[in-house]
Amino acid sequence: MPVALITGCSSGIGRALAEAFKGAGYEVWATARKPEDVEHLQASGFVARQLDVNDSDALEHLAEALNQHSGGLDLLINNAGYGAMGPLLDGGVEAMRRQFETNVFAVVGVTRALFPVLRRSRGLVVNVGSVSGVLVTPFAGAYCASKAAVHALSDTLRLELAPFGVRVMEVQPGAIASSFASNAGREAEQLIGQQSAWWPLRESIRARARASQDHPTPAADFAQALLKAVSAPKPARLVRIGNGSRALPLMAQVLPKSVLDWVLKRRFGLMGQL
Repeated sequence: MPVALITGCSSGIGRALAEAFKGAGYEVWATARKPEDVEHLQASGFVARQLDVNDSDALEHLAEALNQHSGGLDLLINNAGYGAMGPLLDGGVEAMRRQFETNVFAVVGVTRALFPVLRRSRGLVVNVGSVSGVLVTPFAGAYCASKAAVHALSDTLRLELAPFGVRVMEVQPGAIASSFASNAGREAEQLIGQQSAWWPLRESIRARARASQDHPTPAADFAQALLKAVSAPKPARLVRIGNGSRALPLMAQVLPKSVLDWVLKRRFGLMGQL
């Protein structure tokens, strides 16, 4: 039985992926940060483990458990992450640091910790990026930058892990039905205040936080599409799944930068003077 480990399985994309791969015959190690979520995963038949992806000691223990249990890992999906929303200067360096710790540094940390078992199985690493790493928008600067970094790291890892038979795929979701928007909204509300120079644009900031749920693709459909991509004889380097996952990168590629800037400024209320 092939073994898959998926981070961030408490809900949304992560939980849907765990269900899809379990249904396809994988032994799924599903991780989540909160104990109550781990209990729910365990009750659903997963090998559930509590994991903060930024905790190096927890990652070491997880790698040891995998090594003792099966000696290998066929599939790692680096899915854990969140969206920091709000004006880039309002959040500042500290908000960017938190965003990169979970969305970027953890991709390297988790993959590094599990590299020995991945190498033994000549496994596949799937990094969950975003079209937001390609089409950068206002009021999501830290998030967009983190996903652009995931793209660069995926390219690097694909090259560096090739001699060991470990393959790397990046998936760039579009709009997927999940709790991302509500979580992003909470992040944005922590920054939105009358002291901000962007206070008059607060509804545009909230609109950006909700944008990922504009006509979203169901998470179960996303999971099945990724399962199909992973199961291909030669898994693709880059997979785009979900509403907007192809159209938005195409806009970023073909539109002149001045036109794209105008479109985004108009969409998010940035045409006037404050």
